[in-house]
Amino acid sequence: MLFQLLLSARRGNEFICLTGLPLLFVSPVVRNRVKYQYFRQKRMNTNPSRGPFHFKSPGRMVWRTIRGMIPHKTARGAEALSRLSTFEGIPHPYDKKKRQVVPAALRILRLKPGRDYTVMGDLAHSVGWKHRDLLKTLEEKRKVKADAFYQKKKARSELKAKAEAAVAGDVSAQNKVLESSGY
Repeated sequence: MLFQLLLSARRGNEFICLTGLPLLFVSPVVRNRVKYQYFRQKRMNTNPSRGPFHFKSPGRMVWRTIRGMIPHKTARGAEALSRLSTFEGIPHPYDKKKRQVVPAALRILRLKPGRDYTVMGDLAHSVGWKHRDLLKTLEEKRKVKADAFYQKKKARSELKAKAEAAVAGDVSAQNKVLESSGY
């Protein structure tokens, strides 16, 4: 999936990667955790505050991984990276917007059945990310709100369809006049 996002950024599309939690790595959690711990040992010997920085949140892990795929020190790469935003969960402005899935990156299509995989949120939690439980409660609240909104929207559309059906015979003459006028 990250490669698909990279290609999208290079083409000039702005995109936001929501829910860093369900992203998957191939191989078991233990192996990925050992790899990440080895990565966390890498630091500047004389002044570790100068980097490299090891992010613990899933969204920043995704951001750093994509940054590694882009020539981010060139103008073109910096521009592509500026079009990327990553978040854990689905924050407020994006919970009301249409979301898309990358079909080419679905686990059922990419991984062999029975193959071990790691969920990014579990890896982040095992290396010290402390907000998994908070994010779960926020996501549950968001899903309840989204379901209520959908039920309300569905009821509204049914009422609108009934009203249009009831009025269809009454306004047929006006519709003919409007069609002849080009509306």
